[in-house]
Amino acid sequence: MTYHPKSDFMAVMMQRGYLADCTDYQALDDALSTGVVTAYIGYDATAQSLHVGHLLNIMMLRWLQKTGHKPITLMGGGTTKVGDPSFRSDERPLLGPEQIDANIDGMKQVFAKYLDYGTGPTGALMLNNAEWLDELNYLDFLRDIGRHFSVNRMLSFESVKSRLDREQSLSFLEFNYMILQAYDFLELNRRYDCVLQMGGSDQWGNIVNGIDLTRRVLDHQIYGLTSPLLTTSDGRKMGKSQGGAMWLNADMLSPYEFWQFWRNSTDADVGRFLKLYTELPLDECTRLGALAGSEINDAKIVLANEVTTLCHGAEAAATAEATAREVFEKGGVGDDLPTLALTRADVAEGISIVQLIVRAGLAKSGKEAKRLIAENGARIDDAPLTDAGLMLDAGALSSPVKLSAGKKRHALVKLED
Repeated sequence: MTYHPKSDFMAVMMQRGYLADCTDYQALDDALSTGVVTAYIGYDATAQSLHVGHLLNIMMLRWLQKTGHKPITLMGGGTTKVGDPSFRSDERPLLGPEQIDANIDGMKQVFAKYLDYGTGPTGALMLNNAEWLDELNYLDFLRDIGRHFSVNRMLSFESVKSRLDREQSLSFLEFNYMILQAYDFLELNRRYDCVLQMGGSDQWGNIVNGIDLTRRVLDHQIYGLTSPLLTTSDGRKMGKSQGGAMWLNADMLSPYEFWQFWRNSTDADVGRFLKLYTELPLDECTRLGALAGSEINDAKIVLANEVTTLCHGAEAAATAEATAREVFEKGGVGDDLPTLALTRADVAEGISIVQLIVRAGLAKSGKEAKRLIAENGARIDDAPLTDAGLMLDAGALSSPVKLSAGKKRHALVKLED
C-alpha cells in the first residue's frame, strides 16, 4: 500500500523497514501526530539474556522514544509461567518463579542501554505482568474475560492452526496464553493509557485479540503494529549462528564475538541491517549498502561498530575492531578473543585437539571438529591443523594457543595459573 505518514515515528517505521502490518495506519498515525502515544512490547523471561532476534523490536521502542513517545517494556513474569505456543512445535519447558525472576534481572541490563527510564512524559516504564496476572481469580477471570473469546476464532489463528495441522499437541495451558496476552493489553490501557502494542508478525493474532478485548470491555480504540520476522539473505533465522544464540548480555557473549557477528554479515544484508539496527541517516545506509567488492567490508565494519556501540558502548566497539585488525591483518593473538581457561588437572593426561575445538565453541561436536580438520578448515596458532589425533599437554599450553575455524572464528586456550 502507498501511505505517506504524518508522524515521525510512522515515517521511521516505513522508511527503515520496521513495518510488516498495522491494524489502522491512518488512525494510529493521527494519534502519533497529535500527542504522546504510549506503546508496549512484551518479553517473556525464557532466558537470562535477550538475543539479536529481539534487537529489531528493541530498536522500535528506541525510535518510539526518540520521536517523542512513551515506551513500555513489559516483562512476562506471569505469562512465562504458561509459555507462548506461537509457531512452536512443542511446549516450552516450564520455569519456576526464582528462575523467571533471575532471567528478568538479566534482561533488564539490555533495555537500560537503549531506553531512557526517566520520569518525564516520554520516560520509559518497565513493568511485570505478574503484577496483575498472579492475583487473578480463575472463576472471575473466566466470567469477566473468558466470555469475550470465541474458541472457533482462536483455532483459526495461524500460530495455533499450524500446530494443530501438524497434529502436534497443544495443551490447554498454552491455549490460554493468547487470552493472557490480550488481558495484558487491556490492563496496560486501563492503568497506563497504553494504546499501541508492537511485536513480531508472529504475534499478530495475539495483538488483535487484545484490541478486540479492550474494545469490548472498555470501549477504547487501540492499535497493533508488527515488524517482519527477519531471516538473513542465506535463509538463517536472525540472531542464530553456528555457535548458538547471539546474546546481548556481555557475560553471555563477549562484545568481541557480538562485533564479529555483525562484521560477518553477508554482503546482501548490509544495507538492510544498517537501516534496522543503527541510527545512521537513511542516505548513508543506502550508500554503504551499495558498496561492492572489498569496499563492502568497510561497510560491515561500520555496521559492527554502530551496533556494538549501542549495545556495549563505544569503547567496547573500538576494542573489538582493534582486536579484529590485530587478528586478521597481523595474525596476532588479540587479548579480547573468546578464551577457554583450563586447569592443570584438565590436561594432566593430555587433552585432544578435537575436544579443545569443541570446548572452545568452534564446533558443536567431536564429529564436526574432525570434519573441520579433515576439510583443512582448522588452524592452530595460524598453522594448518591436519592431525585430528593430536594431543596437547601442559607444556604445549604453557603459553596461550590460538585455535581457528575458517578465517573468521577464533578462540584462545590457556592454562590457569
